[in-house]
Amino acid sequence: FFFKQTTAYESSLGLVGSEMCIRDRYTDAIDGYGFDRPSAWVEVRGSGNDVFFRDASEVETNAFVAVSSPSSSAYESVEDLGTAEDAAKRVLEQYVGELMSTRLGVRREKEILNARRRTKSDGKVYYDVEVRISSYSARNQYGLTAEDRPQTLEWDRTLRSALGTENGKLYELRLQSPTASYEKNSKIFDVMVDSFRQFEADTPSVSSYIGLRIGQ
Repeated sequence: FFFKQTTAYESSLGLVGSEMCIRDRYTDAIDGYGFDRPSAWVEVRGSGNDVFFRDASEVETNAFVAVSSPSSSAYESVEDLGTAEDAAKRVLEQYVGELMSTRLGVRREKEILNARRRTKSDGKVYYDVEVRISSYSARNQYGLTAEDRPQTLEWDRTLRSALGTENGKLYELRLQSPTASYEKNSKIFDVMVDSFRQFEADTPSVSSYIGLRIGQ
């Protein structure tokens, strides 16, 4: 007989829909990290990240992991970044930089929603950051007056970043979804963040450079 133990992850996901109550554990032994994710999410290869998963039913809801270069800085703790609020500011600026547009008439609004310092059951300190970025654009980019260039909302995203350290490296689990559906996904994101762990890596690896770049 085989018995399947119900995990905290499955119990939490059961609150937001029975179709999401099965989870898979993703583990990267080479880089030294792992996290739980909904089994319905699909892996996207060639994204430039260490690993990338997205919700097949809502592709703008996704998660990826970025790992810092082991040669850039040696991290003993996320507290090397400063406070959680300091890390949140750097995370937000990094995100805005990645989403930079050269189009005329584009305006971005940004805000930090939460910045928390957390100690998990393994005794390690993690930072948990939530930010929101909205983008507005003008359809008539070449209008002579502001009235000729009215701006409308083109997208609005809420992003969450879990930061941890191990092997002298900084690890970032980034989760994002449209702000309109963020509350619906928040329980799933809570469990994914809680499950994010780093451990001693089997071998050193080349880092992924998309994500938070600290120490540059």
